[in-house]
Amino acid sequence: MLTSITPLGERSRGNRWAVTTAAYALGCVLGGATTGLVLGAAGALLPALPVLALAGAVCLLAAATDLVPGRLPVGRRQVDEQWLGRYRGWVYGVGFGYQLGLGVVTIVPSASTFAVLALALLTQSPGAGLLLGAVFGAARALPALALHRVHTWEQLRAVGAGLDARARTASHGTAVGLAAGGAVLLAGGVL
Repeated sequence: MLTSITPLGERSRGNRWAVTTAAYALGCVLGGATTGLVLGAAGALLPALPVLALAGAVCLLAAATDLVPGRLPVGRRQVDEQWLGRYRGWVYGVGFGYQLGLGVVTIVPSASTFAVLALALLTQSPGAGLLLGAVFGAARALPALALHRVHTWEQLRAVGAGLDARARTASHGTAVGLAAGGAVLLAGGVL
């Protein structure tokens, strides 16, 4: 899906890339905020919890899960690419972004997504959950900016190959970040 919204593709559909991408980013943030708000509100209904220790454990578990080959046992649903030919750019931009921002209605590429969901619940606050979810959604939108210079098919292939080549490094980097953050949170919760 990521390589579907490029200046090259948007021009061929008679849309402006900047408008579609801005709508996509907005959709991602709104989707993430929705999930965070719902989970934060649900967490507020829970009794008081040792939040730091639990958050640390969640991050460490997610890091370990991301390092195990075989990927997560999640669905294979993608956004409906037929929207590209049916709707205006801003419509499918918001629609694709919202679905990806929600975090779990499309393919989940990393256990870090589940860590964010658990952390939103552990905030035990609708406002804090909303903020965490919005940041998650914004992070989901960022890779689309890598496509701003794609004006030819060769550039599209090169960007796609570059993203594929960096995927493993990014996955390991995410796992290391989760492990480091989890260790700090767990230590803070224990102390």
